Amino acid sequence: MSTSVLDDRRSGTFTASSGATWRCFTDAVMGGVSTGWMSVETIDGRAALVLRGQVSLAHNGGFVQMALDLPAPPAAGVQGIEFDVHGNGRRYGLHLRTADMTAPWQAWRARFDAPPRWQTLRLPWSGFEPHRTPGALEPVRIRRIGLLAIGEPGEVALNLGRIAFW
Repeated sequence: MSTSVLDDRRSGTFTASSGATWRCFTDAVMGGVSTGWMSVETIDGRAALVLRGQVSLAHNGGFVQMALDLPAPPAAGVQGIEFDVHGNGRRYGLHLRTADMTAPWQAWRARFDAPPRWQTLRLPWSGFEPHRTPGALEPVRIRRIGLLAIGEPGEVALNLGRIAFW
């Protein structure tokens, strides 16, 4: 089964292989006090986009995110997202936003564990649940992918080595 690579981390910058730029967001955009930042590093011998920080639930907060606006939606027939990840043993989320979403809290959400070793994960479209959005997920309408720590206080240490549609 073939993949369509969004980012293989060869750029050595915040720019993805697809030409789009990764950005970091925290709940500070909504009055929260979580902290977060991104860097580009080598983790256990692999180039990685690194998300670090601290999630706080104070002031109705609770997230730290790295997000990529897609230059083009996934092609028809794509079954999900495949990515290489290394973390600190906590549970993280992968959120999708579509062209139809207007409120910042709307997303299609899936959860994954990120142990302190590299692993390749595949999340099929059927594994995403709607959050404050109606209807069914239409993959060809996806416009943004976000990887984040959300809803649980604590340290954020998430490393992304590669991400693709499969």
